Amino acid sequence: MKKTARKIPATMATQHPDHASRPYWHKEAFIPTLKEAEECFLCFSDLGISEYKWDWEGKLVDESVLERLLAEQFEFFKKYPLGKERFLTFRLPNPKVETEFRLGRALMGMLTAASLARQTGLHTPPMFEVILPMTESAEEMIDIQEAFAEVANLKHRLYNHEKNALKHIEIVPLFESVQNIAESDRILEDYLRLHKWKFGFVPKYMRPYVARSDPALNSGLVPTILAIKIALSRYRKFEEKHKIKLFPVIGVGTLPFRGGINPLRINDFTKEYKGIRTAIIQSAFRYDFPKDKVKSAIQKLDKQLPKGQAQAISAEDEQKLLELIKPFEAAYQKTIEKIAPLVNHAASHLPKRRERVLHTGLFGYNRGVGKVRLPRAISFTAALYSIGVPPELIGTGRGLKAASEKHAVKLIKKYYVNLKTDMQAAGGYLSKSVLKELAKKHPEWAQVQEDVKYVETILGIKLGPKTKEQKEHAKLSELIYKKLASNKNPQREIEKAALLRHSMG
Repeated sequence: MKKTARKIPATMATQHPDHASRPYWHKEAFIPTLKEAEECFLCFSDLGISEYKWDWEGKLVDESVLERLLAEQFEFFKKYPLGKERFLTFRLPNPKVETEFRLGRALMGMLTAASLARQTGLHTPPMFEVILPMTESAEEMIDIQEAFAEVANLKHRLYNHEKNALKHIEIVPLFESVQNIAESDRILEDYLRLHKWKFGFVPKYMRPYVARSDPALNSGLVPTILAIKIALSRYRKFEEKHKIKLFPVIGVGTLPFRGGINPLRINDFTKEYKGIRTAIIQSAFRYDFPKDKVKSAIQKLDKQLPKGQAQAISAEDEQKLLELIKPFEAAYQKTIEKIAPLVNHAASHLPKRRERVLHTGLFGYNRGVGKVRLPRAISFTAALYSIGVPPELIGTGRGLKAASEKHAVKLIKKYYVNLKTDMQAAGGYLSKSVLKELAKKHPEWAQVQEDVKYVETILGIKLGPKTKEQKEHAKLSELIYKKLASNKNPQREIEKAALLRHSMG
């Protein structure tokens, strides 16, 4: 297998609005769009993160990012060129669900960035990859590449970019549902075939990107982890078959429900996700922990991620895992459909952290649990943590009970290696008193009480607050619940609780 010429970043900073604290470089917790170029530079220069995702999906975007970076920090990017040592990667709006004019502006921005870099004597092209959210087919990936090729071939005497180094862009497909993640190698197979047919060559490498938050929102925690393990195992086989290197990316947040990556749990993360080559570093990771711990954790990821190799899963085990996913997913979805009103009510009181455009997440795109609409994953997670019912527990207990009846808990633990650790980490923020009150008024919450019982019994752990911070969090959860029940605004308490758990959601 040929060695990949380009540098593959171990860490990618994003604009996900999951932080509770004020960023160390800013005067308030809310980060306006026009401050994100400064944030990008500090991720590169101060925190040591190699890649920054510039998000065109579902949020307002500063389209002049490259001009801002080069105008204000030219000497830095002369020393650490974009596209070679540091990477700015656009996440495109998916034309299936967002207006196509935003896609056109993003593609044109990449093209003109290449011209600007050439004219200023810097490495070109500074940008050559894009992330395509909600990828469900190889054809969608090829469509983006063909669209870019058409833009790159535009000719006019007032628009001269013939000397551009950028004629073809690479696609980073983002897989966002449990089924698509588990079967994503098939999409990659189709993509190789179509790419060769359309462009006459195959890519030298690929960076399949597996989501953690949205599949957990739609299907629950355990199904998401197991689907990712299946995907990583299949990627190993894919590399051997096609002699093409894959560098998987994972979109993780700080709390276990959204990935469980934080500066204090790096060893747990790298043990769980062997085979991942690039880890997402969201806002909570960067701003809700001591800065020295953040920088040290990023250095650890730089060293450890390239060494990891995915667990190989036999065909027999894979089939068993796919069957085991079903009861976890069914239990989770059954409950989420019924508790959605309270989740939405709590989420409506969350403080804003970034400028977003109207975007309703996967549920709003008629995907997920029945007809129910839920907030995006960060808000969903924050809402449930705020009332003291961590979403990690929902469906997990009943799923474990079904697995224990098939004598399959050991198999789940084999591939979800941090299962017990994650349940303990999340369970520290469980308020059994709030859950008891909820179950009295709304029978669907009794299902979550069942989950708690089975998690404790089957894994041999006791859930509930143990540390001083967790006990303080439990008191705030009780107060938040009381305020919500009496239609009062609990935003002040929500912010306090988020600070205690080192993440908004």
